[in-house]
Amino acid sequence: MQKTSDISDQLHPNVQYLEPIYNGYGAKIDFSGVIHTIKCFEDNSLVREVLDTDGQGGVLVVDAGGSRRCAMLGDQLAAKAVKNNWSGIIIYGLIRDSEMINKMSIGVRALGTHPLKSIKKGVGEQSLNLSFSGVNFVPGDYLYADQDGVIIVKELV
Repeated sequence: MQKTSDISDQLHPNVQYLEPIYNGYGAKIDFSGVIHTIKCFEDNSLVREVLDTDGQGGVLVVDAGGSRRCAMLGDQLAAKAVKNNWSGIIIYGLIRDSEMINKMSIGVRALGTHPLKSIKKGVGEQSLNLSFSGVNFVPGDYLYADQDGVIIVKELV
């Protein structure tokens, strides 16, 4: 995978940059893939449903509204993501079980951690255009993440 700084040099100004407010989790620091989106607030039912499908090396982007009241991803869902070939997960919200997730072959970026799990009412939407943290996430665009940051581009690099 090309480094985000090299992609930025090559494609700027056609690159979007995720605000550097996210913490990195998982054993994969560098990850990339086609963007898949979910919007859900304090209910991770749809996260579970989507991570149960073949990710084909894609990146799941979860707009959890920036909630800091509960976790939207834990070790069980992260294990599903690894098993089902997801490259990474970006969560505009929190995770839990970070010690276990840090041992898994997946890249995760989230605002932080919280021990409380989310509710499960089956509420949420997928395959939407999302906008948070200075970026417009469009399903089918490409996301690249490494130690320097997270960028989004329209084309495969």
